[in-house]
Amino acid sequence: MKKLFLLAIISTFSFQLRAQEADPKDVSSPDAILAALYDVISGPAGEQRDWDRMKSLFIAEGRLMPSFKNPQTGEVGYRDWTVQEYIDQAGASLEKNGFFEIEIARRAEQYGTIMHAFSTYESRRKADDKEPFARGINSIQLLNGGDRWYIVSVFWMGENAEFPLPQKYLEDN
Repeated sequence: MKKLFLLAIISTFSFQLRAQEADPKDVSSPDAILAALYDVISGPAGEQRDWDRMKSLFIAEGRLMPSFKNPQTGEVGYRDWTVQEYIDQAGASLEKNGFFEIEIARRAEQYGTIMHAFSTYESRRKADDKEPFARGINSIQLLNGGDRWYIVSVFWMGENAEFPLPQKYLEDN
């Protein structure tokens, strides 16, 4: 009975792994898909991003969720975007103002088909800016679909005076 139940659960989830066709080089490993994620959102002011490439990295139900604390009220909140909502709401700003985000450290854990990466980032307006205008941590959940990797979600928080980046997240594990 347990085997039958498990088989029923597995068969209901198998159809979930649908996404746009991806470049195999972008999704061949955790390193590759994270590099592709940072690459696709980065570029100079006035340069259109390859949003189809962005969509191809995620499962169809993928999410992007920035977290924040309102400095006036102290209230903690978050946004919850589909990949398309992120493109529609944040994409224009990235393209207009220029945006380069790089990973400076990663702490990752993997079990079976799932992987979690705490990816510490720095953001700049121009690729050659000496100092970042922002830093923080992307909490990225990945799924190994057998023949490729998928991003399930990216949940992030920017560094601020109350929450400086701990040293342990400035070094790879």
